[in-house]
Amino acid sequence: MISEAEIISGCVKGDKRAQKALYDKYSAKMFGVCIRYFRSRDEAEDALQEGFIKIFNSIDKFRNEGSFDGWIRRIIVNTALNYYKSNLKHYYSVDYQEIEENVEDTKLNFDNFSVEFLLSIIQSLPEGYRLIFNLYEIEGYNHKEIGEMLGISINTSKSQLMKSKIQLQKKLNKKNI
Repeated sequence: MISEAEIISGCVKGDKRAQKALYDKYSAKMFGVCIRYFRSRDEAEDALQEGFIKIFNSIDKFRNEGSFDGWIRRIIVNTALNYYKSNLKHYYSVDYQEIEENVEDTKLNFDNFSVEFLLSIIQSLPEGYRLIFNLYEIEGYNHKEIGEMLGISINTSKSQLMKSKIQLQKKLNKKNI
């Protein structure tokens, strides 16, 4: 088994076996990241491929400051966002103060559900809601970072997150949960 350091070193040198080893090691996990941002498996696969091209082209910039996994994840998330924005047909922009509904419990409990079920519920959200939900709740970005990434206001990010939680709560309630 080839070590992570050997994979990185080989990829920097353009070694195809090291590139394959890197792809084999991380592609499934990073596909899991991509699929959360798209309804279509094809779009997620396209974003994944674009992400790995960026990884291979910039691997010489990895400086062992932080985890390699985290470095790869950041590239994949940014690539998914760029792919999403380049294919955006409808832009969701709502001011935070326009929300009239309240979420009874903004801490949703997902412990009793399978990953597949949760993924299907998240993927059923409207695109703008799904994007913000993934970035905030799963990737851990704050509203300021999300606003900068997507070119939206902090309030719009907050609004989209709140509305995504409302919709998720309604969908879970329909399942008699």
